[in-house]
Amino acid sequence: MRESKKYAVFGAGSWATAIVKMLCENLDEVGWYMRSVYTKEHILKEQHNPSYLSSVEFHTEQLKLSNNMNEIAEWADVLIFAIPSAFMHSELEKLTSDISKKIIVSAVKGIIPESGLLVGEHFHDIYNIPFENIAVIAGPCHAEEVALERLSYLTISCADADKAKAIAKNLSSDYIKTKISDDIIGVEYAVMLKNIYAIAAGIAHGLGYGDNFQSVLMSNSIREMKRFIKKMHKMKRNINNSAYLGDLLVTGYSVFSRNRMFGNMIGKGYTVKSAQMEMNMVAEGYYATKSAFELNKKNKKKTRLPIINAVYEVLYENKNPKKVFQKLTEKLD
Repeated sequence: MRESKKYAVFGAGSWATAIVKMLCENLDEVGWYMRSVYTKEHILKEQHNPSYLSSVEFHTEQLKLSNNMNEIAEWADVLIFAIPSAFMHSELEKLTSDISKKIIVSAVKGIIPESGLLVGEHFHDIYNIPFENIAVIAGPCHAEEVALERLSYLTISCADADKAKAIAKNLSSDYIKTKISDDIIGVEYAVMLKNIYAIAAGIAHGLGYGDNFQSVLMSNSIREMKRFIKKMHKMKRNINNSAYLGDLLVTGYSVFSRNRMFGNMIGKGYTVKSAQMEMNMVAEGYYATKSAFELNKKNKKKTRLPIINAVYEVLYENKNPKKVFQKLTEKLD
């Protein structure tokens, strides 16, 4: 076994399932918390997740499965959370164990709505986790391509480089390449923002805009992301690195992107509710849009965010996507 620390994943969606698969390449045992009793029993019996990435087969003797969050939190040393941000607060309310000495890894793509904090900040403020014990996983890496074992890349951000290297090592394989970063806050914001821009790309596609406009939209998106992150956390970073630009591009263009799919449906005339119901998956960018808009609104000196504002108008103010994007085209360069 490469690593003496015990790792556990919290969540049962596609990204959680992909992370468990990555860890199983390197560890003898991986903890896995999921809310659904049915999902747990199905995995034990059929060796795969019934709802997400069902092509991935697990050796169940490697898995410590539980519907009890505290059991897994007490067992593991490294806790990887891959629960949608909208449900993190309600899930964490079940947590009664002391996790202040644990290493927390966020694979969550958004802000926790109830606290208005990034996941790392939330664990620091509420659970007294030192920032050097908090890490963030970023792409570009779609869960579906992990399932297919297609070459993918991850960035692990942590203030403690040794911890980042250890986590990266246990996620690495022939098809997963990893690198480390110390920009925890910037990467976590980037992970959240790229989903908003993917929704924008989807709306544009649904409205009939072509590749030429999409390229302009994406180039403006990375500059808007840079302005937003710089406003929230000023430090030296290369926004063109894969954790920022790379993750944005794959989320904005890929057929596997649920946020792009969600936006595409909105552009084609679906209501938000009908699109969410038909997808039967969480589009994190929907919640991220409101969080980013409100964060910017709180700033005395607001950052210019025409794309985020346009998506907010469509999703939360029920404005006509066609009219909103016509106006947006005049604000891009």
